[in-house]
Parts: sequence; structure tokens; C-alpha cells
Amino acid sequence: MTEQPSPRSRFGTRAVHAGVTPEPVTGAIMTPIFQTSTYVQPAVGEPRGGTYDYGRTANPTREALEANIAELESGTRAVAFASGLAAIEAIVKRLSAGDHVVSEQNTYGGTARLFDKVFARLGIDFTYVDSGDTEAVRAALRPNTRLVHVETPTNPMMRICDIRAVAAVAHDAGALLSVDNTFASPYNQRPLELGADLSVHSATKYINGHSDVIHGIVAVRDEALAEELLFLRMSTGAVPGPMDCWLTLRGVKTLHVRMRQHNANGLAVARYLEAHPRVDRVYYPGLPGHPQHELAARQMDGFTGMVSVDVGTLERARSLTEHCRVFALAESLGGVESLISVPALMTHASVPEERRAAMGITPGLVRLSVGIEDEADLLEDLERVLG
Repeated sequence: MTEQPSPRSRFGTRAVHAGVTPEPVTGAIMTPIFQTSTYVQPAVGEPRGGTYDYGRTANPTREALEANIAELESGTRAVAFASGLAAIEAIVKRLSAGDHVVSEQNTYGGTARLFDKVFARLGIDFTYVDSGDTEAVRAALRPNTRLVHVETPTNPMMRICDIRAVAAVAHDAGALLSVDNTFASPYNQRPLELGADLSVHSATKYINGHSDVIHGIVAVRDEALAEELLFLRMSTGAVPGPMDCWLTLRGVKTLHVRMRQHNANGLAVARYLEAHPRVDRVYYPGLPGHPQHELAARQMDGFTGMVSVDVGTLERARSLTEHCRVFALAESLGGVESLISVPALMTHASVPEERRAAMGITPGLVRLSVGIEDEADLLEDLERVLG
């Protein structure tokens, strides 16, 4: 068995090696896919290792992925789920009827749907604010607030939350801070280092990076909180399959390489679009003109490949998204291939129109997930359509 990399090792080394050791029987360097639902026990009620009795409870492939992400996020534990929404669901399921949550208003549409259409019916109250305004978060807190949930950067408006400041506000009120870190990835941002209690991902996106799994994961620093999430996952069954865990673990090994290219291409596309006369506005925290650029530069190591632009009208948005050749018209994000979408009609279609308007999601808003293709081809594709 080889030694695990030191916590002081650089990110790329940890991405490749953290949580992974050669398989002890054959020495296989790749973690095996433990495609099993159950395990033979040496004696009645005595599972091997104290945990290996049933696949919903424990799986070695899943555990290797969890150990990897925990280290990349500077956490002590990570818990994998069947999807990003399942991960957020487990976080909120820690609460009880009568509890209150303060949430970023500019969240992914599926998160808003989960909060409003599922948990609100079960007696949990939600207040939505612009978490980029720390005082707005403070003002929304109540004596029964148990959780503050933010995205940074937000989907799709690319707003930035001051994680350290909001963590302090939440903790002063006795609440936990959960940060959806999907848009940034652990390469660009590590919320636990800034005081957050939970860093949650749709691992479907940048962490896996290849558009071939649906997956979620939560990293934490507190062992008791990890045990709570593990209990909820075991009790509700939102477990990812071993094949999905293996694919995601394989994807993580190139996270640092991919994110460098996503960051570079994202900035190049944002600069190009910012200078284009047919684009009304560009939302990208890596641009000096972004209102929270300095904050983003302080708490992020890179600005990702996510770029949103407003082209004025739905007709122009349709024209841009439906006629690109390199950018594929599709939902999701964070894969090696470039994608383009119209949030008002796609990722945020389930959000009521008046709330979309309050979030800044206009009919002419276009979201680009800039992949790792050659920069020149991406710019030529946009130039051909925009003219």
C-alpha cells in the first residue's frame, strides 16, 4: 500500500491520489468498481470492517471518492449522494417543521422547486435574499433560523457571496452555512476554508467533468454532521451507484487540468462577448467590470468557465443558442464540451416568472458553459452567429 499524499501536497497531486490506494489483492492501481448489493459476513451480525453488510450502507468505491473530495475541499469527511439535489435535500432534512432557512434568491431552479414545492409543504419556512448583501442575510435571520444556504457564483447570474462574512453572521445566529460550490469546483474555491459548514456539489458538473453521470456530494469539517448526513442517506436511500462513483473518481483525477482550461477559455469568451456590440451585458466575475470582482478574486483561485450574457430579446437568444456549432444547445454544465442554454426556458423554467424577473433572468439571458476546446474555435463559433 502506498502512502497517501500529505495534506500539504499541491492540489493536482491530491486530486490524483487522495483517498486512493492500490487494490490489496492484485495491486491494481485503479480503485475497483465494487458492483455488489450485499456482502458475506463471517458471523451473524458481524459485518466485515463493522460496516460492510449492505450496499446502501457502505461501498468501497463510494468511500474512495468521498475520501478524495473531503481532502480536496479541506474537510474531514464527504458524503456522496445520487444527485446534487439529493445532497441538498439531505442537508435540509436535518431540519424539522417550524424551522427557518435563509436562501440565496438566485439559486438553480431545481433547488428553488425543492424548497418551495416539497419542503415548504412540510412546514419549513424559506426566506430568499441576495446573499451578496451580507446585511440582507442578517436582516432575514429569525430565532428559528437553522440554515443559511447560498450559491457562489450563483446560477445563472454569477453573483458572489462573501462566504467568510456570511458564515460569521449565520454562526452568530446559531445557524449553519451551506455553500453550493458547483459553479466553482474545489479547484477554484474551498468554502470550508472560509468558515462554511457544508460545501455541496452537483458532482455531475465540474467534479465529474464528462457529462456521463448524475451525482452529488457534500463535504464537511464536523464529524457529527457527517454522521448525521450518512444516517439520512442510509435511511432515505439516495445513494449513488458504484459505477457512477468510479466514473466521478476517474474524472476528479483531471480536475486541476480541466479547470485551468475552463478558467482560461471562460475568461477569453467573457472578454470577447463584453466587447461585442450585439451583447448588452456580460456576467462573469473574472471581468474587472463585475461589481464583485475584487471579492471573487479574494476568495477564488479562478473564475470558472460559466459565463452569462444578455442579448436583449428572446428572439436573439434563440438565434444565438440554436445556431452555434461548437456550443451545443443543452442543459447542464461543467463538462469538457461547451454548452449553451436559455435559462428562462430551460434550467429556470420552473421558477415563477415574477421571481425570475427579480433574479435578473430576462428572456434574453443566455448561459454558456465554456468547455476545454481550443479557444479560437469557441470564439469563431460565437463570431459566426453574432456577426
